[in-house]
Amino acid sequence: MKIYTRSGDKGSTQIYADKPVRVEKDDAVVQSYGDIDELNSHLGLLASMVAVHLKEDIYTIQRNLFQAGFAISASSTLTQDDVVKLESDIDKMTATLGPQTTFVLPGGSKAAAQSHVCRAVCRRAERAVIVLTKHYDVPAVVPAYLNRLSDYLFTFARFLNAEAGFDEVAV
Repeated sequence: MKIYTRSGDKGSTQIYADKPVRVEKDDAVVQSYGDIDELNSHLGLLASMVAVHLKEDIYTIQRNLFQAGFAISASSTLTQDDVVKLESDIDKMTATLGPQTTFVLPGGSKAAAQSHVCRAVCRRAERAVIVLTKHYDVPAVVPAYLNRLSDYLFTFARFLNAEAGFDEVAV
C-alpha cells in the first residue's frame, strides 16, 4: 500500500462512517481527527520520557484515542469503563501526592512538562469534538474520555514531578 494517494491534493479527504464519505479537509470531523492525532503524537513523546513501568498506561491511552477516532467515524470499542479507568488512575496518583492548594505553572521535569503539553492539546481536541457534536452523531463517551484524560494528564504531570523530586511552582 502506498502512503500517498494524491486524492487529497485538492482539499478533500475520505473518512469512514457507515460507508466511505468524501469531506473537505477543513470539516469539523477532520479537525477533530487532527487534534486527536496530534495529542496521540505528543503522548508518544511523553512515553519516550517516562520509566518503563509507566509506558503501558500511556500506550493504553494512545490505543483508546484511536478508538475515539473510530467512534467518531464508524465503530469503536471505547466505553464508559475506559473513562472509569482514568478516574481510578487519577485517584491512585492523587493519593500519593500532597494536597493541591493553588494553581501550578506547567513545567518541572521534562516528562511532566510534556504531560502538560499533552493536557493542553487534549483540551483542544475536546473542544474540537464538542464542535463536531453539533454536526455529527458523536458517542457521548468520546468527549467524556477526552475531558477525563485532560484531568489524568494534569495529575500525571504532578505525579511525575513528585517522582522526580521537582517542586510545583505556584501561579
